[in-house]
Amino acid sequence: MASSSLVKLNASSSSWIGQQSFNQRSGSSCRLPVSNRRVSVIRAAGSYTDELIKTAKTIASPGRGILAIDESNATAGKRLASIGLDNTEANRQAYRQLLLTTPGLGDYISGSILFEETLFQSTTDGKKFVDVLRDQKIVPGIKVDKGLVPLPGSNNESWCQGLDGLASRSAEYYKQGARFAKWRTVVSIPCGPSALAVKEAAWGLARYAAISQDNGLVPIVEPEILLDGDHPIERTLEVAERVWAEVFYYLAENNVVFEGILLKPSMVTPGAEHKEKATPETIAKYTLTMLRRRVPPAVPGIMFLSGGQSEVEATLNLHEMNQSPNPWHVSFSYARALQNTVLKTWQGRPENVDAAQRALLIRAKANSLAQLGKYSAEGESEEAKKGMFVKGYTY
Repeated sequence: MASSSLVKLNASSSSWIGQQSFNQRSGSSCRLPVSNRRVSVIRAAGSYTDELIKTAKTIASPGRGILAIDESNATAGKRLASIGLDNTEANRQAYRQLLLTTPGLGDYISGSILFEETLFQSTTDGKKFVDVLRDQKIVPGIKVDKGLVPLPGSNNESWCQGLDGLASRSAEYYKQGARFAKWRTVVSIPCGPSALAVKEAAWGLARYAAISQDNGLVPIVEPEILLDGDHPIERTLEVAERVWAEVFYYLAENNVVFEGILLKPSMVTPGAEHKEKATPETIAKYTLTMLRRRVPPAVPGIMFLSGGQSEVEATLNLHEMNQSPNPWHVSFSYARALQNTVLKTWQGRPENVDAAQRALLIRAKANSLAQLGKYSAEGESEEAKKGMFVKGYTY
């Protein structure tokens, strides 16, 4: 464990640590004499270190990204209701089977985040979904957080629960075939964000990441900066830099192996209600600025969330971020930005399955090309250009 001297020394090097995040000034009395400074040696993540690094590199492979289908049963019900289907296990299974059995999906998708129900489910023919994924060389993943709840003492903000029992659950998920995990917490710019909320988000992510690695799961670290608000892109950049500074501080404090994690950040964009919309070139510029300032090159992959952008917007922005070399694999971990057209094509009808799977491949290939910096929006449908932002979105 890091000594108190080391903690104080690290805190003096950042203006965004813990409760001092908003009011610490330069020249603070936290500085220590050189003779009192100690060097912290980061330990390996137990016996799984080599496997974690290999898994992370497999997911962060050229031209591929993550298909996120980890919606809770309640959120899955909202998706199904949009096409007139009841929220039953059979309907959820049918939709997830459509997605995961798409021929050729592994050409563009390297990992898929599943909800717990899906991880333990099989196809209607009795084949485990994890085996369906493995056959396509897609790594199975699992959502492990237990959702957002109000954070007492904050500015109407949230914190993510789920650390209780996480070690034992992670061990079971690994046994079932999962090899990476996802934990999503959020930061709201209109709510401040408060120092308390940012510290809670960063600490929770760090504890989850350490527990995941200790049980053989590559943790996806996801503090989502919500799109809600009318703030300019410069404000988003400021908050994102502060949040990621705090996150990496606590990841290091918890001895997380950076080579065995993946990040799932929001793109740096203006607030959804801002009067001026940013171009893909501007979003790429601000997002890469944030990453270069805050993310160590040891991290294998940056797998962006789409956060309510349209399918085309999310792909265009990713394409622009891959117009020059990056120290990390810059790719995607999309849910709605891969599924929206698919769901509307399917409509719950067996005769539409083939067409829906073709729609999924179109979107997956588009994002694969974007990851390689070779995407063109020419020929995209009007449906793919429709925004999907929902104010106060939860899932």
